[in-house]
Amino acid sequence: MLTIGNGDVRRLLDGREREVLNAVREAYLLHAAEDTSLPHSVFLRFPDDPGNRIIGLPAYLGGAEPLAGMKWIASFPGNVAEGLERASAAIIVNSMRTGRPVALVEGSTISARRTAASAALAAAALPSGDGRETGVSLIGCGVINFEVLRFLLVVRPEITDITVHDLDARRAADFRDRCSAELAGDGRVVRVAESAGAALSAHRLVSLATTATVPHLDLDACLPGTLVLHVSLRDVTVEGVLDAVNVVDDPDHVCRAATSVHLAETRVGSRSFIDTTLGELLRDAEPGPRDPARTTLFSPFGLGVLDLALAGLVMREARAAGVGQEISGFLPESRVAETV
Repeated sequence: MLTIGNGDVRRLLDGREREVLNAVREAYLLHAAEDTSLPHSVFLRFPDDPGNRIIGLPAYLGGAEPLAGMKWIASFPGNVAEGLERASAAIIVNSMRTGRPVALVEGSTISARRTAASAALAAAALPSGDGRETGVSLIGCGVINFEVLRFLLVVRPEITDITVHDLDARRAADFRDRCSAELAGDGRVVRVAESAGAALSAHRLVSLATTATVPHLDLDACLPGTLVLHVSLRDVTVEGVLDAVNVVDDPDHVCRAATSVHLAETRVGSRSFIDTTLGELLRDAEPGPRDPARTTLFSPFGLGVLDLALAGLVMREARAAGVGQEISGFLPESRVAETV
């Protein structure tokens, strides 16, 4: 069984943002074409520890090189205060011939980058009426929004004005400094907003990536025609959801686990407020501009097929480069070498 650790995953994906975007796009298109199998995610919660959780995302991704497997991702927000990443993950990939596990891939980088690629694809598929996005606000100054910004700059290179906000002012300042050092070339400027409202009203492109567990933003501060990339899923109030044009990755998946969209469905008793999915938008070769008068809200639950798509990319690159470690003796002896 091939094992690929975090350092190798990062090295194999660094500089391949376009390939990552293409892999995630293809996964969305396969899902829209119903060439996937995607059971609901499993949430493991702890009776006396509501802030922490572990989620299992099983999936099958069809196409020319089918993949099956599962991501097991833990979210422990308290890790941040101890100098650890909030999320840690492992992805297991199974053979489509025998079902035997053939690879174990460290998944935190894959998870962050597939989330960011999803947000960037939504921004590309939902352009503003004037065709330009020169500014973006990032609310939540962690790993996810840093990756979101990196991928947004690939699909929206005209972005020059970046506003960031976090409840922790020191964290926001550190994030600003990192963005300035690593991403703010070509005349880009990074500023800190003192409030979420100020960040929402600064630009017509906003990314929400916080650890919020209950809705706290109504989006009233947004400029007309704003696109909100709601990657953390639980920031926006029910009223904010219902007032917006709603785009999701998959209605069945996003309408659960007390997401903002799920709470809106519970309130109105239907999903009629969901307008379309990202997969449907990506099938359109010429996407039209988003509504110039209303806020558009993209709420991606995060589909396991996206993790598989990037795990497959990492595995192919690892084998080509001779990267990773083959572990023998993990499974019962076999006379046939396993491949996916």
